[in-house]
Amino acid sequence: MSTRGSTRGVVYVHSSPSAVCPHVEWALSGVVGYRVNLRWTEQPAAPGQLRAECAWEAAPGTGGRLAAALKAWPMLRFEVTEEPSRGVDGERLCYVPGLGLWHGRTSANGDTVVGEDQLRALVAASGSSEAVAHKVDEVLGGAWDEALEPFRYAGDGAPVAWLHRVG
Repeated sequence: MSTRGSTRGVVYVHSSPSAVCPHVEWALSGVVGYRVNLRWTEQPAAPGQLRAECAWEAAPGTGGRLAAALKAWPMLRFEVTEEPSRGVDGERLCYVPGLGLWHGRTSANGDTVVGEDQLRALVAASGSSEAVAHKVDEVLGGAWDEALEPFRYAGDGAPVAWLHRVG
């Protein structure tokens, strides 16, 4: 866990048209308050697209603000993670064109956490075991994971930059 008042996470821009890359950096810079320069590489899962990732450290809630800033470009595919910090759950936010934004709370080991009230409502609204299974997959972001998996594999071994203020 991070120290009080600070947490960290990672921004994965899985695919972006090259013309949008400077705008992505501008959006991230606006959230963290200093200039962000990402190292863009080819995205083999989407020829003609680029990918980048960066680790960040900032106040809790920054992950949501980063995702909101990136959502301004609906052609992007991205994920933002935020580690749990004192008194604050971790989170993962995923965006896929056509699916939109998915948000899930995460535990210290990165598992998606589903609250008991959410589970009760899910079971009550589902008439069959197949419907429960479908709803659980939906709550866990299954469609987003399926859509992003080829893009994640393409990023294995890619360079990671750190977003942090110097000085």
